[in-house]
Amino acid sequence: MSSAEALLDGGGAARRRVRVSVDDALARHAGEFGRWQLRHFVLVSSAWLLEALHTMVVIFADRQPAMVCAAGDVGGGDRRCDPCAATGWEWADGPASASSTVSEFGLVCGERYKVGLVQAIFFAGCMIGAGVFGHLSDSFLGRKGSLQVVCVLNGVFGILTALSPNYWAYAALRLLTGFSAGSVGLCSFVLATEPVGPSRRGAAGMSTFYFFSGGIAALAGIAAMFQSSWRMLYVVTSVPSIVFVVAVLPFVSESPRWFLVRRRADDAMRVIRAIAHGNGRTVPDDVTLKLDDEGDDGVGGDNSVDSSSSSGSIIDVFRSRTTRFRLVLSVVINLLASVVYYGLSLNVVNLKTNLYVSVVVNSLAELPAYLLTALLLDHLGRKPLAIGTMLLSGVFCSAGSLVAGAGAMRYITNQPPCMQIQLLYMSI
Repeated sequence: MSSAEALLDGGGAARRRVRVSVDDALARHAGEFGRWQLRHFVLVSSAWLLEALHTMVVIFADRQPAMVCAAGDVGGGDRRCDPCAATGWEWADGPASASSTVSEFGLVCGERYKVGLVQAIFFAGCMIGAGVFGHLSDSFLGRKGSLQVVCVLNGVFGILTALSPNYWAYAALRLLTGFSAGSVGLCSFVLATEPVGPSRRGAAGMSTFYFFSGGIAALAGIAAMFQSSWRMLYVVTSVPSIVFVVAVLPFVSESPRWFLVRRRADDAMRVIRAIAHGNGRTVPDDVTLKLDDEGDDGVGGDNSVDSSSSSGSIIDVFRSRTTRFRLVLSVVINLLASVVYYGLSLNVVNLKTNLYVSVVVNSLAELPAYLLTALLLDHLGRKPLAIGTMLLSGVFCSAGSLVAGAGAMRYITNQPPCMQIQLLYMSI
């Protein structure tokens, strides 16, 4: 065969290459949920444990310790006194108790509002950070890079929080922690589910939330061991974020879909082949990935186009009327679901039960919601489930408010908000 004929034959072979989407490559060749995806899913989803620690630590760090009458006061040392009185009471753990920010910073009576304020400040940081890192995870930083950055920031800001000299420094550092913590779940969810095949992605997405509930339960155990110092509690709950970056993320791969968004088809194909190898399968040599804007004939994509031509930013969402509407709707639903879910979860301190046991039981009470969502999603769809769970939230919360001292109602009312939050993540 002459060199000219070989060249022509090579050109024909190139034209015979099969160009498929990421989902088709997973479904047909690499495997939808094999050993590789299971390992990747567990490693990445463990970041939800970290988000639970940083978000819910205030339940224990900002709790109000017991108050008793000061020694020698009328009624004896075991009688509860008016905490708003100028004298005649002290903290049960001692006059200079460091077990809680409430006792150390004097957040009682007229200063009590500051406990709720610092929680609001934290979630304001979450809102800002989610927008910033949501954009960065779609653009040049990537899913893995964004997750790495927010985990490092979580660890640093969490440890610095333990060194807060006063309330306002504490509030500022909680704002910064929220800025990074608000994106951990988002980055983890996307990175964990994108390499999963389309038929298994829904169930995998639902399963990520088990890690968050597990993190809350683990937090209760950690807090029980560090009841005497809220500062040490912040250190212990922040160090795992640094450990995660050093010991877990090096074994995690970037999302092949993000590589395609950045027009790095060769890198995406390397990940697909690694998935196939880990699952004991092979991808034919003539299979390549097509870009999202390509047709089946390969027209429309160009690997030579600079990655900056695809911004992957929020601006792309607003270019379409449909995506604009869905974005606004998702924000509103997420706002309502978060108010109910976190409002109930953070107020578990008001139950007349053991705080540590209540937090564990509360986290376990969320698990049925995750299972129900996974079972009903394929049968009912996202929209009917979202509407139904919001209606149930209103009914259960209203009913719970009418039952005085019924702690059990608190666990029941938390089910629909959990399901709503899952549905929102599944819509990403």
